[in-house]
Amino acid sequence: MTTGEIRSGLRTCLLSGLCASAMLALAACTTTGSDAAQVPATTQTSQVERFSPEGLAELDAMMKKAVDTGEVHGLAYLLVADDEEIQRNYFGYRSAENELPITEDTIYRVYSMTKPITGIAMMMLWEEGKWKLDDPITKYIPELSDLKVLDGVNEDGTPRLVDMERPPTMRELMSHTAGFAYGLGGTDPANQAFRDEQVLRSPDFDTLIDRVSGIPLLFQPGEDWFYSVSVDLQGYIVEKLSGQKFGEFLDERIFTPLDMDDAAFYVSADDYDRFSSVYTYSKDAGGLINVDEEGRGFRKETVAFESGGGGLVMTLDDYAHFCQMLLNGGSYNGKKLVEPETVALMATDVLPEGVEIWSAGNTDSRNGSGQGFGLDFGIVTDPVAAGTGQGAGSYYWGGAAGTWFWIDPVNDLYFVGMIQRMSGNPESDYDPRAVSRTGVYNALQD
Repeated sequence: MTTGEIRSGLRTCLLSGLCASAMLALAACTTTGSDAAQVPATTQTSQVERFSPEGLAELDAMMKKAVDTGEVHGLAYLLVADDEEIQRNYFGYRSAENELPITEDTIYRVYSMTKPITGIAMMMLWEEGKWKLDDPITKYIPELSDLKVLDGVNEDGTPRLVDMERPPTMRELMSHTAGFAYGLGGTDPANQAFRDEQVLRSPDFDTLIDRVSGIPLLFQPGEDWFYSVSVDLQGYIVEKLSGQKFGEFLDERIFTPLDMDDAAFYVSADDYDRFSSVYTYSKDAGGLINVDEEGRGFRKETVAFESGGGGLVMTLDDYAHFCQMLLNGGSYNGKKLVEPETVALMATDVLPEGVEIWSAGNTDSRNGSGQGFGLDFGIVTDPVAAGTGQGAGSYYWGGAAGTWFWIDPVNDLYFVGMIQRMSGNPESDYDPRAVSRTGVYNALQD
């Protein structure tokens, strides 16, 4: 089966709602063997022809506006259809203080865009039979066997706790339905404990597990969705099941085959001048301020544990290679990382009926209308309800510093955007993520 046949099968399956049984769907939706010889050849047209020149010019202008209006100091983006680059550009500075421009080799913090990469690592081990989706996570992390579950708050303000009805499954761990907190927000006792115990500042995986084991779940496993520490726990599982350091596994099994040359958990001293500064909006300053003025972030000596949930840095093209592999159905330049059925499985919504998500990766209002969640990806289940314009079954995520990507199998394209801004002006309604979607789908003619 060729890469084009695989992609065609995945697109058709997503449209027909058969991705949950991806193996059968692909068998039904693709042509193989002697039948293939009977299909007449068609003339391959350039993917660029699918987009209007005026629309692409408008997309470029909309992206540039982020820099021109001071929303960000620098922005880079890339649009690819099939395996053909449609458009890319770089605007502004990676260091506004030193007037160093964004360039092709600029390195960015991708933060939570690390999560889908960790998910692929997990599924590589799943394909090898080293774990099953319905296994309890306690089979691999027995230290979490005695977790409690929040059941409200007592009159004196202390948390009321009950026993777990059962341990979370691996599927729930990969879909943020296990019940874990994160500490990035929330005033409940579990999220507060994550902050108090500095879980995300753990110096190593063993300390991470020890700290998580003492904090209750937010709800009984499988009952709801909450963005959580679960992908950091996945990194620990990858390390345990592979027998390799997590970073070594990623480098050997993912980064090297995908030519992700700058992807790592830290920036080397020789490359630090290519590393973008990160900014946030300050009302007092009336604009963006550098929040890493000492330049200590992501140096080898300052990185604690290798965070599967948010620890990676890389270039725009590094992440593009990862997206191309996914769009191709698990392969890149003749190197297969996972099977097409595995990619389709990851991009299938697994949330219980009535459960929605919020996401910094795709929605503007942080509501989950028209969206579900698969295995370490957000999923657009209803583009009309989501208001995104994407094809049904598109999958995506974003990072804390504003990076974002989506993959649209129906329209055979992906988009990657890179900025380095933790938070923007609350008075502004400009959202580069939403703007990019509008620009891409306005330009798309088919």
